[in-house]
Amino acid sequence: MSEEIIDLKDVLERVQDDKELLDELFDIYQEDFVAKRKALGDAIAAHDIVKIKEVAHSMKGSSGNISAKSLYASCLKLELLAKEGKTDGMQEIAVTIDGYFEKIKVFAAKFKKDLAA
Repeated sequence: MSEEIIDLKDVLERVQDDKELLDELFDIYQEDFVAKRKALGDAIAAHDIVKIKEVAHSMKGSSGNISAKSLYASCLKLELLAKEGKTDGMQEIAVTIDGYFEKIKVFAAKFKKDLAA
């Protein structure tokens, strides 16, 4: 499967082709993600369904804003599980989210490098 971690065409349309702005958004996203992911991990460990739903919803929104469609979909799955009151499978989804985030970091670093060239 060779899907792109970020739908660059989509996100560039969203920022009206302002690549410097997009670079800033990637930085903000990554900073924000780290805090949200810690909160998510704590909420999963505590089986705090309300907090899981809240953090997953927030992560879903910010992932959608940068067109990180796979990460968006995983956050949606987590949010739906929380809405159903189910915790089974949440840890596995969180691991998947972490994998997508690592790919986003690589993508954003390459984008920054290409922008500076």
